[in-house]
Amino acid sequence: MNAPERIPTGLAPLTDDNRYIGESVARSGARRLTEGRGSYLDDLRLARMVHVVYWRSPVAHARIRSIDVEQARAMPGVVAIVDGKQMSTLCKPWVATLAHLAGMKSAPQYPLAVDRACWQGEPVVAIVAETRAQAEDALQFVLVDWEELPPVVDMETALDAATPVIHPDLGDNLCFTRSLDTGGVDQAFAQAHAVAEASFDFGRHTGVTLEPRCQIADWNPGDLRLTVYHSQQAPHMMQDLYARQFDLPESSVRVICKDVGGSFGIKVHAYPDDFATVALSILLKRPVKFVADRLESFVSDIHAREHRVRGRIAVAPGGEITAFEIDDLTGIGPYSMFPRTSAIEGNQVVNLVGGPYRHQQYRAHLNVVFQNKTPTCQYRGVGHPIACAVTEGLVDLAAHKIGMDPLEMRKRNVIPDDAYPCSGISGIKLEVLSHEACLNKIETMMDYAALRAEQEALRRKGIYRGIGFATVIELTNPSAAFYGVGGARISSQEGATAKLEPTGTVTIMIGVGEQGQGTEGIFAQIAADAVGVDIDKVRIVTGDTDVTPYGGGTWASRGAGIGGEAVLQAGLALRDNILAVAEKILGRDGAGMAVRRGDIVAVDTMETLMPLSELGRIAYFRPDTLPAGFTAELMVTRHYAQRDYPFIFTNGVQASYVEVDVDTGFVKLLKHWVVEDCGRVLNPMLVDEQMRGAIVQGIGGAMFEECLYDENGLMKNGSMADYLVPMASEMPDIDVAHIETPTASSKLGAKGAGEAGTAGAPAAVMNAINDALAPFDAAVFSQPFTPEKILRALGKVK
Repeated sequence: MNAPERIPTGLAPLTDDNRYIGESVARSGARRLTEGRGSYLDDLRLARMVHVVYWRSPVAHARIRSIDVEQARAMPGVVAIVDGKQMSTLCKPWVATLAHLAGMKSAPQYPLAVDRACWQGEPVVAIVAETRAQAEDALQFVLVDWEELPPVVDMETALDAATPVIHPDLGDNLCFTRSLDTGGVDQAFAQAHAVAEASFDFGRHTGVTLEPRCQIADWNPGDLRLTVYHSQQAPHMMQDLYARQFDLPESSVRVICKDVGGSFGIKVHAYPDDFATVALSILLKRPVKFVADRLESFVSDIHAREHRVRGRIAVAPGGEITAFEIDDLTGIGPYSMFPRTSAIEGNQVVNLVGGPYRHQQYRAHLNVVFQNKTPTCQYRGVGHPIACAVTEGLVDLAAHKIGMDPLEMRKRNVIPDDAYPCSGISGIKLEVLSHEACLNKIETMMDYAALRAEQEALRRKGIYRGIGFATVIELTNPSAAFYGVGGARISSQEGATAKLEPTGTVTIMIGVGEQGQGTEGIFAQIAADAVGVDIDKVRIVTGDTDVTPYGGGTWASRGAGIGGEAVLQAGLALRDNILAVAEKILGRDGAGMAVRRGDIVAVDTMETLMPLSELGRIAYFRPDTLPAGFTAELMVTRHYAQRDYPFIFTNGVQASYVEVDVDTGFVKLLKHWVVEDCGRVLNPMLVDEQMRGAIVQGIGGAMFEECLYDENGLMKNGSMADYLVPMASEMPDIDVAHIETPTASSKLGAKGAGEAGTAGAPAAVMNAINDALAPFDAAVFSQPFTPEKILRALGKVK
């Protein structure tokens, strides 16, 4: 892969001595992690700590007749065994709906199943023992007598009259439905020069994080305080949920998230076993640790992406897109996940289909249905890969139908770069995007004309290669419109505290945590430039609700854009306060001084007037030498909430080059290009690696990953031996370049970048495969694109 490229953009520097923002600075915490000094949850050992494992339903749907735990209770080391009925007296049930998703419904859910288990993997019985091994030994002796019930597996028939209703009190298996119609769709299709249509299928997959979900709950009866150590993305959200579910004052709950070994959205939800582990600590008055093993993770971690989308596109004689229409059906498991809900992904698909283009007519219908499978919810990209694949697949079909080059088709139809701000046809508000610039740049990057010539020459030799494009939009930096209007207590704002230590170092405290993406490094860069110190003089503290200001955490590509802006504002405010102190100590006008590289300097001569360490010594230890009535304020907190738009959109374009073996159906990924516009690039190296990692994850869903179920609702490939994750040997080289159009909603100007790669990669790969198959008049639209599906499209297997 090419080294990160820093392209001069002409963006104005943010500070007088802008040394770090915009540069490829190595992440500040990398050395600690590479030397094995990370502090992951399973490394923690607390006094009197016990371990919990969960007996999980082995079937998709069952009535629980009885539970016999006498033999298990007699096993060595067993401390307690608790079932769903006992657990329901400790923790209130929850219903995961959002008010702004009108008509959405879900059944009450408990930490452990009460009377009925509704998916394979639902926790039913908690076994607590002195060691994990003892708990697992006792687990084998738990005897559950259940009556298997008919499962709802196929989302296509979930709403049929003959299909059992999973929750009779809800009336049917419909969780949420939504329709959108601009009013002129039928006329647009009737008058179209050409119409193309397809049915797109997306296989379920899940995030396989290096560190599984885990937590330690520690109820201290002495001070009536709950501390939860968690591998989570949103500590303040969990603090609020624990307080509400257990009727505790929020000030009596502390959530600590230290190093987190990957998340991808898997760790931004509240799971039943989260609440069960806390309830057990309260019951037993001692710390309780839960660490999921890899096998149970496959059926207890959320899944995502199970959609069937039927779509069509209308185009005019010149290739102008006039209308899109889609029908999206998605299955989400038996419950909506708490508190973000499982309807958000489908809702995003409706909002985003056709997003980059300037057509005027659009119709969409969405049905979100319950099934007896593992619940689905937000996972990296949240609807974007589905919407992008549908949109870009239809654009390629239309281009092929009218004989137009697919890149030219996009150039003619994207919203022009000078048209912003504007609204997309679904109602999404777009501040500033750069589709035209991105398309032009990627054409040059990949030497498109030469690539087409190579493709044609190879086809004459019986080698079938394809080129695929995907134009991408991705929502980032969400405002309160994402959750707040629906009633979910998930913060859209972020706070940061900046403190000058007596030695002249700077400590930043912020709720946005480190999940492996380099957030701590970004914050250190921003703080160093904002205050005016060397980056090695900045310390970052994250993920502790007792220490950090209230904030939303890490999700929806908000860390750099929202968290970074809070750090910038706190750092600038601290710098101003430092200069106010320097003014009193030195007796000079503050306007004539600056903080530069750890010193107070004179602006006109750059003469060093005082090191920050000396200023800190005086402010903290000799305040008696300062003027009467003046107090040094060297710790400041600033908050930021993006309020100009519901979301700030990132955009970009991806291209994929593949080779398809038409005899075996195997696809070789040859090269991948991406041009990304995430506003101001804060660290090119980290952004590029975020893009590459996200692209690999997107390719995983497009080519390899799928949670396979049988007709009884049992997962058939729930192990690392059978569930295929992308490996380095299968991945192509990925070239990354940038366009920078900063958002005006913040001084920093940064948009998110963590999910855009995942959003576009499946569409680009799909279109490349279909381009390779074009000589055979064949196409595949069912992800993952397995050899079997490709051979079936070619008519070589049935």
